[in-house]
Amino acid sequence: MEITWYGHACFRITERGFATVVTDPYDSAVVGYNPLKLKADIVTVSCNDLGHNNLSAVKGGAFEITGPGEYERGGVFITGIQTTPQNPDGKALRNTLYVLDYGKLTILHLGKVNYVPSQSLIEELGNINIALVPVGDGGALNASKAAEVISMLEPNIVIPMHYETPYSKLELDPLSKFLKEMGITSLETMESYKLASNIAFPEEETHVIALDPKLTSL
Repeated sequence: MEITWYGHACFRITERGFATVVTDPYDSAVVGYNPLKLKADIVTVSCNDLGHNNLSAVKGGAFEITGPGEYERGGVFITGIQTTPQNPDGKALRNTLYVLDYGKLTILHLGKVNYVPSQSLIEELGNINIALVPVGDGGALNASKAAEVISMLEPNIVIPMHYETPYSKLELDPLSKFLKEMGITSLETMESYKLASNIAFPEEETHVIALDPKLTSL
């Protein structure tokens, strides 16, 4: 499996023998980074926001998932669960988090959730191997809330998203604020996260892995 980050909340997840998934394609005019030109079999959208719902950026006749429900395409079982962000202006922008089940591996994309979910919802998600977690505020989880969610989820791997980078136009907190909250003093980034589908994760610890945004679309 390979997980590539294109900035903000957009990832491309590929695994041999399974459908390719793109999450939360953005409008670069709003978010920053380079314009997306991606191919996928499945595209998921967490919320109706230009930073998350630019479906036109994904080619290849992708199956579009834009809300809660249970779906299956190309061997990937996807469960979308609605959350209700707590916006200061009282206008609820529906967010959907997605659990991507590859059989031996599960990936959670939290979308633009901006509050700590209930324990019952965390239990509903089941065992999560890899969690893609917003950490930079800007309408989503801030550093302290992200750390709390991670402590509840207890995933094997956390990949931060939705934070400030030199390529982002949005007003977000830097990754360093989240790392300080997690007690991490240094962290090496990588171009993409690659792992074997039969990997055995150690159960006793959660590891944070930061990805460099890929600025050239496939």
